[in-house]
Amino acid sequence: MNTCETELPSIYLKPGEMFLSDKPALVSTVLGSCISVTFFSPRLRIGAICHGLLPICKKENPCDGTCDEGLRYVHCSIKRMCKAFNSLGIGHSEIEVKVFGGADMIFEKGNTETVGMQNTKMALSTLKARNLKLKASDTGGSRGRRIIFFSHTGEVFLKKLRRTAMETPV
Repeated sequence: MNTCETELPSIYLKPGEMFLSDKPALVSTVLGSCISVTFFSPRLRIGAICHGLLPICKKENPCDGTCDEGLRYVHCSIKRMCKAFNSLGIGHSEIEVKVFGGADMIFEKGNTETVGMQNTKMALSTLKARNLKLKASDTGGSRGRRIIFFSHTGEVFLKKLRRTAMETPV
């Protein structure tokens, strides 16, 4: 068998994007304070992944799921993934959920929590509010992560990134 015929399509997920497919693919992304949430339906072999930058939209009229910038926010991304899975007849009880990222890399002035902490809290609270059970997670800390999501199996491979010279203690 020719190995080229068995190679999966490779997609790089940028911040503020979501990928959903019933076709096999390798989806990779790099996370610092951002959060990626993966959904997988073992029954239908459908996978989804998002890359949220900030916890929640702070506009006067919060995201209704149709705005262009909604996928930048962890809360909205999870809502959209739930809506997409529900439209495919996939109930919350059969979704395998994994969460990654949320490193302590960016501090907001006047806030005691890093953006990574806020993103992680938002992801976990949104999942809990929707009765979605977490199968696996790797969040927090001071190092970024590179993840590869297999859309047809729900598997995620994770590599923690090395510290930069700026992060090295003096």
